[in-house]
Amino acid sequence: MHAQFRTEGTYTPDALLAGTADNLVQIKVLILSGQVLKRGAVLGKVTASSKYVLSASAAGDGSQAPDAVLAMDVDATGGDVEAVVIIRGDLNKQAVILGAGHTPASVFDALRDKGIFLI
Repeated sequence: MHAQFRTEGTYTPDALLAGTADNLVQIKVLILSGQVLKRGAVLGKVTASSKYVLSASAAGDGSQAPDAVLAMDVDATGGDVEAVVIIRGDLNKQAVILGAGHTPASVFDALRDKGIFLI
């Protein structure tokens, strides 16, 4: 019997994970329509709708508080999209994508309180 090799996809490391995936916890959430977001985007939850958007420090709708990190690329230009987010784990602070007014230092405590550690 000979081994068969086949390609079932392409994996491109992006260095988002700073540790092993053993302590990673992910859930599905709704991403608010009108956004195109990349894996690693730091998200905030809009209080009125419980939908997620790229967290910006000047927002006044609840999303200014970092709540999760996007685990996959998302195109929500055509409407709300269900997506997987990271709610606990060790992430590379150089690989996260931050919204306007945020820095790794400014989101560190809020994410740490959620169980997300930027290393």
